[in-house]
Amino acid sequence: MGRILNRPIEGSCLGVRASRLRLVLLSFMIKSFSCAAGALAFGASAAVAGPYVNIEANAGWVGSDYSGNVTDLHMGFEHSEGPYSIYAQGGPALVSVDGMDSEMEFSGKIGGSVAASDKVSVYAELAGITGDLNNSYGGKLGAKYNF
Repeated sequence: MGRILNRPIEGSCLGVRASRLRLVLLSFMIKSFSCAAGALAFGASAAVAGPYVNIEANAGWVGSDYSGNVTDLHMGFEHSEGPYSIYAQGGPALVSVDGMDSEMEFSGKIGGSVAASDKVSVYAELAGITGDLNNSYGGKLGAKYNF
């Protein structure tokens, strides 16, 4: 880690540390919603659809060093029918990097899952968050086996 992580990138007020935090927190967001999508696929036998509000805080550490957190204030819509489930959500994201002023960004995600059998589901998610100079994106594709 050292001093390089605390030195700002040219043209950026948050620097490398914030970029790393965004990647770590984006990974947490993707994991949590992939699990939710998998659960929806197994629980839905009839058509289920509707809007929802999701408030979620994700914090990050590198070793024992706290990096900061992102709090999402999302509105979304989900739809499940038979073995299929999809969702889309988005809204403001409060990015709080340790030792710096908080910034408001926009984040969102879309995803879905398919129950391949009684015990196996396959899921995917795409997520993103705006940034000062660059937007950050992430994706996830996986399978879940229930014992």
